[in-house]
Amino acid sequence: MASLFFLTILLVSFSFSTRADLPGTWELLLENAGIASMHTAVTRFNTVVLLDRTNIGPSRKMLRKGHCRVEPKNPLKHDCYAHSVLFDPITHETRPLMILTDTWCSSGQFLPDGTLLQTGGDLDGVKKLRKFTPCKFSEFCDWQELENIELSHGRWYSTNQILPDGSVIIVGGRSSSSVEFYPPRENGAVLFPFLAQAGDNQMDNLYPYVHLLPNGHLFVFANNKAVLYDFQSHVVVKEYPDLEGGPRNYPSAGSSVMLALSGDYSAATVIVCGGAPYGAFIDRSTDVPAHGSCGRIDPTRPDPIWEMEDMPFGRIMGDMVMLPTGEVLIINGAQAGTQGFELASDPCLFPVLYRPDQPLGLRFMTLNPGTVPRMYHSTANLLPDGRILLAGSNPHYIYKFGVEFPTELRIEAFSPEYLSLDRANLRPEIVELQETMKYSEVFDMFVTVPLPVVGIVEVNIASAPFATHSFSQGQRLVKLAVTSAIPDGEGLYKIGCTAPPNGNVAPPGYYMVFAVNQGVPSVARWVQVVS
Repeated sequence: MASLFFLTILLVSFSFSTRADLPGTWELLLENAGIASMHTAVTRFNTVVLLDRTNIGPSRKMLRKGHCRVEPKNPLKHDCYAHSVLFDPITHETRPLMILTDTWCSSGQFLPDGTLLQTGGDLDGVKKLRKFTPCKFSEFCDWQELENIELSHGRWYSTNQILPDGSVIIVGGRSSSSVEFYPPRENGAVLFPFLAQAGDNQMDNLYPYVHLLPNGHLFVFANNKAVLYDFQSHVVVKEYPDLEGGPRNYPSAGSSVMLALSGDYSAATVIVCGGAPYGAFIDRSTDVPAHGSCGRIDPTRPDPIWEMEDMPFGRIMGDMVMLPTGEVLIINGAQAGTQGFELASDPCLFPVLYRPDQPLGLRFMTLNPGTVPRMYHSTANLLPDGRILLAGSNPHYIYKFGVEFPTELRIEAFSPEYLSLDRANLRPEIVELQETMKYSEVFDMFVTVPLPVVGIVEVNIASAPFATHSFSQGQRLVKLAVTSAIPDGEGLYKIGCTAPPNGNVAPPGYYMVFAVNQGVPSVARWVQVVS
């Protein structure tokens, strides 16, 4: 399999004269983070929470002295290794965090106050609720395991989505065809039969893709099926056509994203890309080629259909990251196999840019390849400075090194072309912005730009999702209504902005606010959207 991997690199290298011909640059931020991050989230303090699972054995980071974890099945045994760390992407420092119960294949979402809610897992963690209240890297904050409260159903491989009122819905999980909420509601878990109906004999309904649409309903996708779900009355409002091309959810390893919301916010577009052919997981096939197809649908239309298009590469376990510009970065993953321990091969080292406003057939652009394979249990997250943070990849049941695809402890950053030096004169800087934003509020933002502004400077707000297993839970980009940038001094411009109209468009919480000038984003500022 190693020969296939290197042959692929050789062939692609021959097709492009040099790596420098392709857009984007790579940067190694940290050689050894101490853990391989299975779950990753960026906080409003510009720190990054990295989280693995507790029953994986020794990591490469020790807990604070005197703070070992007691093994639940053996009280005499102590685990003194960290399985979560806090990372500062500016200084490249880490410090250990202490997680007590098993977070293997769990889910998460930021609450309106910026606290990270973390739910479920395996073994002693399957019904657990945890919180991480972030702080500055120089301050102390750590995981809190909630007591006297637990999930109604076990949640292993479930998906979280924040709702318009700031509560969180927890959808599905292994052997859990139901939904429930945090804070808990009186009726506890509510059956959601669609999830069971979407399953097959290799599952393919785990980690369902859940998107909150601007009409207040949920678009829920599992396997190759999708429905419009009214979570208030717990009914399926609409069934969508099946997506051709085989299964797309765990363990078949596609990905999904909802494109930027804009205009009058009445429409939304969802894309689902990649995946493994049915049977790859059952057969434990490591070399069956991945799908390269994508389906694109507007679920808010009366009679929506899937529009099909093909990526430049077949890909499983790819991460889809909404960029501040409204484009989508597809990164990480493999070109053969399926999700699961040691079940994939042929890493897909080439990121791809998806440009949603281009005509069909011209939307994908191949970018500069990396050198670090990031396959099963890897993540990708947007940073406030516009870079993409890459972490994790552990195709093995425990940490394993010295093999073809080892446990990956390195943290990297990928910089899209908008961060290239030749565009630095276009990059705006936000110099004045309020710290909170109320629905439908009209406010001014002030930016500086080295070169004179030509055209509209966009103001786009991006959520901080919880990334795991090729899907970023709660990912969202909203383009605000803005006025033309008005000169207000040397290099200074005033932009009139209108906040999102309601929680259907932008659920309450902290967002990264980017000014985008001719496709070049500023460094973001964090703003709390409140009702």
